[in-house]
Amino acid sequence: MIDSRTTARCGMRRGRRALLALAAGAVMLGAGSAASAETFTYAFQGELRGLDPYSLNETFSLGTLGNVYEGLTKRGPDLEIQPALAESWEVIEPNRWRFHLRKGVKFHNGNDFTADDVVFSADRVRSKESDLKTRIGPDVKVEKVDDYTVDFVSPGPNPILHYEWDTWGIMDKEWAEANDAVMVTSASDENPNYASLNANGTGPFKVASHETGVKTVFEENKDWWNAANKDFNVDRVELVPIASDATRVAALLSGEMDMVYPVPVQDLKRVDANDGTKALTGPELRTIFLGMDQMRDELLYSNVKGKNPFKDQRVRQAFYQAIDIEAIKQKVMRGLSTPSAIMISPFMFKLADQFQRYPYDPEAAKKLLAEAGYPDGFEVGMDCPNDRYVNDEAICQAITAMLARIGVTVNLNAQPKAKYFAKVLQSNNFDTSFYLLGWTPGSFDSWNVLSNLMHCRSEEGSESPFNLGGYCNPKVDELTAKILVENDPEKRDQMIAEAFKMHHDDVGHIPLHQQGLAWGVADGVDLVQRADNVLMFYHVNKK
Repeated sequence: MIDSRTTARCGMRRGRRALLALAAGAVMLGAGSAASAETFTYAFQGELRGLDPYSLNETFSLGTLGNVYEGLTKRGPDLEIQPALAESWEVIEPNRWRFHLRKGVKFHNGNDFTADDVVFSADRVRSKESDLKTRIGPDVKVEKVDDYTVDFVSPGPNPILHYEWDTWGIMDKEWAEANDAVMVTSASDENPNYASLNANGTGPFKVASHETGVKTVFEENKDWWNAANKDFNVDRVELVPIASDATRVAALLSGEMDMVYPVPVQDLKRVDANDGTKALTGPELRTIFLGMDQMRDELLYSNVKGKNPFKDQRVRQAFYQAIDIEAIKQKVMRGLSTPSAIMISPFMFKLADQFQRYPYDPEAAKKLLAEAGYPDGFEVGMDCPNDRYVNDEAICQAITAMLARIGVTVNLNAQPKAKYFAKVLQSNNFDTSFYLLGWTPGSFDSWNVLSNLMHCRSEEGSESPFNLGGYCNPKVDELTAKILVENDPEKRDQMIAEAFKMHHDDVGHIPLHQQGLAWGVADGVDLVQRADNVLMFYHVNKK
């Protein structure tokens, strides 16, 4: 039997808590106190597009809305699983988990939180337009036992059933139905519904106002179920999107902002040297990578007609070996990145050191292209966000120049993340041929990567909606299914390594690096810098 006390003490199984704590450096600046109320202002490079917690599976959006909507579980400063809207849980049969819900919790509008809301949210998060379908398997049954008890019944054993539930915020069934917000507004939908423009969670902060692209204001929820134990003194939070790196840093240095992120790597020393500010850096668990459309018979954006070059492993490997990852690390990232050979941080997979990147070798890349039938290269369009990851557009520009050296002309389409995601995701039929993306596994486990990024998908996106390029190897899928139910850690790790090797040999994607965390914080502000790059307001204190 497993209860939440055991989970909270042990966090990630099989040593993951120690690894994550090391990765995070989960920087807590002081303990703080809840003595006086304060306003905390901060800026991010991209905008908070909408308020529906199921519209976009993106760390910034989910993390920000995680201050408003709560899951059955939450993550602590070193990313250990803790109880939230569920007080405890237990495995009563190999494939049946029972969650005991917290009593006395109210949504921001005063409605009671009950099992009905959990069942409703489980259906809504798996609905057609939701971007968070992977939070609960499609074959998992969610059964109400009583008003404060819910069972989750899976087709087979699943030791990581709840590992991503801190980002699955529970919604108020009555509120959603009353406001015609049962349907999720997808990231590609330009017609937001009530839940995209308004919020009603159970969390420690309420949304006081929201102007997309301008400002979002949060106010403390004085009726929060855990208010008696709060250890923060911020009662108002103002989030302002500032796309310009120079303007964002200037806002911090001038005292206009209490915190900004990301800080461009070239400005970290300047922020640290400034009187009144400091830079916080550390390894992030996010992997930045390139993906290629391997599903369509003809690329949407290419001068090659009648066939798809990316279906040929030699072409994919040529692209890989044309990329000088050390140059990107030194010149673009200024040393604030760790080149990666696989699609997950080594802090989350202990056998990662078995893998090596394909060597940078432009001549070998040219030879591979010629062998594949493209001695003069070809043209291809590339989609890239310009306000989502650290130096994302600069990385894409560098890759464009590197591929030009082997005869490949890249037509770069860099745009704000709201437009980028609206274009490339399942909701817009994976409208991309070549793209840059970043991924932090929400479960902090390799199965998440295998299932979300490498599992074969259908054309409409079932099974693996974030496998934008449609990479497919049935043998990887077979291993992924076995990994999900395997409880022996050593056997499980060997299967994970085997799956990653197949993907590496296939060149299913091109992993680039784990980017570094780069935050700028004003003196007198205490907060926690988590390794998943999430800012929780209940970890913020101002002196």
